[in-house]
Amino acid sequence: MVQLYAFTCGWFQSSVGFFLDGGEKNIIRSPIPAYLIEHPQGLALFDTGLGRRFFRHPQERLPPDATGFEFDESADIAARLRAIDIDPGKVQWIINSHFHADHCGGNASIPNATVIVQRPERQAARVAEGPIYDKRDFDVGHPVKEIEGEYDLYGDGSVSIFPTYGHTPGHQSARVKSPKGDVVLAADCCYLRRSLDELRVPPQNFDREQSLATLRLLRSMQASGHRIFFGHDGEFWKSIPQGIALL
Repeated sequence: MVQLYAFTCGWFQSSVGFFLDGGEKNIIRSPIPAYLIEHPQGLALFDTGLGRRFFRHPQERLPPDATGFEFDESADIAARLRAIDIDPGKVQWIINSHFHADHCGGNASIPNATVIVQRPERQAARVAEGPIYDKRDFDVGHPVKEIEGEYDLYGDGSVSIFPTYGHTPGHQSARVKSPKGDVVLAADCCYLRRSLDELRVPPQNFDREQSLATLRLLRSMQASGHRIFFGHDGEFWKSIPQGIALL
């Protein structure tokens, strides 16, 4: 039986226009999620949140009109795991949706895992120049398993990794099956509920047409009964209990 746990591993403040085309300028505060998947064959994380290079003291919290990341010691993925009596050293796999800092920054806190990533994502990250990909986040010594396309993590259909390209060259998501219903951990291929409802993608995405095709795929999955866990939707996140089994 699979169990799924959700954690907030930092916060991100930005304009709505960062998440959706159209240039909306109001600032919103968004969670940076990570998920623990507990399976009889081993533990896996889907994303690891921000890392320690983004540390801010609690008194340095961003004012409501500022943009940027917010992260303190309590938001580190290892601290989140220890709070529910999980040893970070026992995690066997890290499924990084992609190699942006708020999705792989906590990899360094999970010392013994193998990273699972789509081959196009790893290739893009290794040759990139500039701030979008930073090797301090994703190139921290883990064994890496490159995949291309769909991958059945445990071999029993309970956790399926599948490509959701567009936000980056090799973005991936995960489907978790349970008797209570199937969940899709979408990450940044679907930032907000509005992304899916309105089929709107941000201007900075790698490929707009791929992004729209991915949103249409998620719409069809939603119509067939899958519950979509959006990447950075603060209102949706209020409905997700932290650190307790969701499935």
